[in-house]
Amino acid sequence: MSLPSPLQELSEPRLARHGLRLLLKRDDLVHPDLIGNKWRKLVPNLEASGGRPILTFGGAYSNHLRATATAGRLLGVPTVGVVRGQELADRPLNPSLAHCAANGMRLHFVDRSTYRHKADPETLAAIRRAAGGDAEDAYVVPEGGSNVLAVRGCQALGEELRGHADVVAVACGTGGTLAGLAAGLAPEQRALGVPVLKGSFLDAEIRALQDLAFGGPRGSWTLDHRFHFGGYARTPPELHAFADDFEARHDVPVERLYVAKMLYGLVALAEAGAFANGTTIAAVVTGRPFP
Repeated sequence: MSLPSPLQELSEPRLARHGLRLLLKRDDLVHPDLIGNKWRKLVPNLEASGGRPILTFGGAYSNHLRATATAGRLLGVPTVGVVRGQELADRPLNPSLAHCAANGMRLHFVDRSTYRHKADPETLAAIRRAAGGDAEDAYVVPEGGSNVLAVRGCQALGEELRGHADVVAVACGTGGTLAGLAAGLAPEQRALGVPVLKGSFLDAEIRALQDLAFGGPRGSWTLDHRFHFGGYARTPPELHAFADDFEARHDVPVERLYVAKMLYGLVALAEAGAFANGTTIAAVVTGRPFP
């Protein structure tokens, strides 16, 4: 494990011509196997589990499921992944789910209607019974890993960036990383979240997470919903071209589902004059490309 993660300055002409400075917060280098914000979010939950099996949730290409499976292998904790989409049970595993299985995660597929109601106590109990075995007594981590412990774990990310940037940008799935990041920043700094899913639900989710973790709002943060490219796992040619170009310019691997959308958004916002001349922006690199 390598914390605090490195802070790398880039010479990015698309920002520099607007008087902006770009730093990358390389959370993708935190750990060789359990990378990015997943380390900060999962480790507190694994410690709280007391060695009990972990049961968690995700889609067929979930970064969170892969990270949980990897963490379970590294720490010797059994893991159960509840996967959205009963129809996937009879198909060959895609590379993401194959990675989960190879790291010891037991996969349990549920239909999409059940998955939507997974937070309901009765539905969760039914999922546990259907999954059987160690799932019935498992410690439950929510989809994306965003709960009180995860938010508090991500607070350190903001603290590591105090004094280094005016704006800190991060891609958002379930909002836990942004909720903790904003809480850890200094009062004069602000966090900018770039959601990778469609919908306006995330504002309320982040406020709720901060209420649970800290007893109320913490830090200054905003969301810009314009750069999801159609939703999670939607990566059109325009986004791939941007990511390929960024990698070639800076020799930095760009993960497509989250990081590329955040970086694309920063360039677009800079060119639209959204940041004042002289602003230093830190972009959190929350993962690496897979596979």
